[in-house]
Formats: sequence, C-alpha cells, structure tokens
Amino acid sequence: MKDDVAEKRFALLLAASDSEYVKKVYGGYFNVFVAAFGGEGERWDLFRVVEGEFPEMEELDKYDGFVVSGSPYDAYGNDSWIIKLCFLLQTLDAMAKKVLGICFGHQVLCRALGGKVGKAYSGWDIGIRKVKIVKDYLKPKSNFLEELDEIPSSLSIIECHQDEVWEVPLGANVIAFSDKTGVEMFAIEDHILGIQGHPEYTKDILNNLIDRLLNNDSIERGFAENAKILLQIAEPDRKHLEKICRRFLKGR
Repeated sequence: MKDDVAEKRFALLLAASDSEYVKKVYGGYFNVFVAAFGGEGERWDLFRVVEGEFPEMEELDKYDGFVVSGSPYDAYGNDSWIIKLCFLLQTLDAMAKKVLGICFGHQVLCRALGGKVGKAYSGWDIGIRKVKIVKDYLKPKSNFLEELDEIPSSLSIIECHQDEVWEVPLGANVIAFSDKTGVEMFAIEDHILGIQGHPEYTKDILNNLIDRLLNNDSIERGFAENAKILLQIAEPDRKHLEKICRRFLKGR
C-alpha cells in the first residue's frame, strides 16, 4: 500500500523549446509550470519530449501525474516524437494515470485517445477568452471538481492557438466551451483533463509570444496590436484555473 506521506511525483512533458524571454525572466518553462501547479514536498521531473527525451516505461508507475505543455508544432503532425508521445499517452490512459494537457497537450491527448484535431475554423485565438464551464456535467460525475460552488460558471483564460479539437474521444465529456472554440476543456473520467488555454501563462509571457509570432510572420501587425490592447484591459482567472489543475492532479 502506498504511504500517504510519500513524496508526490509529477512529470512535465515539455513539447516546446524555452524562449529566450522565458529563460531570462523565469529560468525556463519548467519553472513556469511548477510555479502554477506545484506544491511543497513534491518532486517534479522535466522531460523535453520535443527533443526526444521521454520517461522510461518502467518508471511510469512511480508518477502521480503528468502535464503535457503547449508547443509550436501541430498535434496532428507525424514527427517521430509526436508519434512516440501519442503512444505514451495511450499507455498512461490505460494505466489510468492523471494526465493534464495544455493547448498542444490538450490537442495531442485528444488525438492519441481517438479524437480529431486540426486547424481552427475561425483562425488564430490570441488573448484572454471567456470560457463557460459546463457545471451540469461536472457536479455529479467528476471527482476532481466536486466542490464547484467556488468555481465561477465562466472563467477568463489566456489563449494562443491556431489549432483546435474538432471531436473529443469516445467516452470524453466537453466541460468548457467558448464563443470561439467548441472544446475549451474535456475530461475522461477523473484521470484525463485537456485545457485549450494556458492557465500557467502570465500576461507578459503572452505579450512576448505575440511579438515573436509577429516577427516570424505568423500573424499580421494589426492583429498583434489589437491583441496587445485587449490584453491590457482584461485579466485571466489564474487563481481559479490553477485550483482546477491542482485539484485534478492531486485530489483534495
């Protein structure tokens, strides 16, 4: 039997390289995620899956949960590391291990488990988006959000994506949506949670990302400037979003 006081252990499956800005200000994305989702007395390990670095199969059972990050890559791509990641996620699902997917992680989880992902029909979503929580589903069926009275029926979250989930896997439930994206969050039982937005991002990280997308011609100047203006007048509900993620990963 597992000792209740044993150190909880989590793995970040990092699907992006650290930007110069995040390295300089935060010391890397790993620190951003641990600051958002980590807690005292926990061990967090980093696996740069984008560089082909994966946990050993015999080590998987030692982890209490896994987080899959965002990425500039397409979740429907066939790069060898993405295919390997899909296989790992199928294995973790079969083991009923807790897996939290963020942005690309949300999409690749969906793909790995039999759903469909692709380019967003309405183009880029960059900024702070209000998403509606489907409480009627969550209250009776989901263990990780039992005490939902403290979670508002809508939450503002930082978004930065041009792909989306088209169809959730069999057995999955859509637990949040927005006027832009039909699947903002989905869950499978109490061990899989996908979130399209970025609960871990701060506004300065997104501002820098907008600059980089503009500089590499991924977005147009007018679009970038408008996103930055809107970013100044809105705030993400980071406290509630982090609470949802932590409760999912660790229980009460």
